Amino acid sequence: MIEIPEAVTLSKQIEATVLQKTITNVIVNTSPHKFAFFFDDPARYPDRLFHKKFLKAEAIAGFVQISCDNLRLLFNDGVNIRYLAEGNPVPQKHQLHIQLEDHSSIVCTVQMYGGLWLFQDGENESPYYITAMEKPSPLSDAFDFTYFQKILHNTKQTLSAKAFLATEQRIPGLGNGCLQDILFNAQVNPRTKIENLSAADIERLYTSLKTTLREMTELGGRNTEKDLFGQSGRYQTRLSSLTFQNPCPNCGNQIIKQAYLGGSVYFCPTCQPEV
Repeated sequence: MIEIPEAVTLSKQIEATVLQKTITNVIVNTSPHKFAFFFDDPARYPDRLFHKKFLKAEAIAGFVQISCDNLRLLFNDGVNIRYLAEGNPVPQKHQLHIQLEDHSSIVCTVQMYGGLWLFQDGENESPYYITAMEKPSPLSDAFDFTYFQKILHNTKQTLSAKAFLATEQRIPGLGNGCLQDILFNAQVNPRTKIENLSAADIERLYTSLKTTLREMTELGGRNTEKDLFGQSGRYQTRLSSLTFQNPCPNCGNQIIKQAYLGGSVYFCPTCQPEV
């Protein structure tokens, strides 16, 4: 799933690969997917994008946004975005296939669910998009300790650490994937309530949030996710579906996997005791 590190990685790769290339053909919804979400009528995408150029790509929280003249292409969550050079085989199933003047293409497939939106500025009134545009990224200087304390203070204190970090768009682009290592590095249990966090816990949580996301981003995303070229990110997750059967990398004890708040959480009961 696209979260902050993957959005930054994909947008940089798109800029380096397809910028200024002209769109020559667009194929939409060849393989209908119940949870592939389009903006307006996807049948209009080909005419709207024909002869447009890729002018800019940017990460907006967990969104990847591509500017095509006066239009915006926006992808999120479970959209797999792949670049195919001329001659590379196109997947049999896809929801968006953008062909370019040099016979390369961008192909998008939806994993579980995801948005493939095309709109003009001002048309997209999704609160998730607007919030992502307005709030500072944890990768920025604007997301400082004072700002972190403010959103912590304005959150219901009986919520858990996971709920605080990854729900209600308090920190857009941060989801269940990235939060595992953030909490592990901070030595905070995902179920621990905010009201039970000490001042030291809060400082560690803030530091871990900044440094872990920065490392994930600098290494091209997590190794549980793929980049524009189908390669796994170079950040080696400490706690994830790839590692939870291994002993804790800190103390060697068994990692716990539990279903919690709509997804799995992984934690070490020794290094991350619930308080």
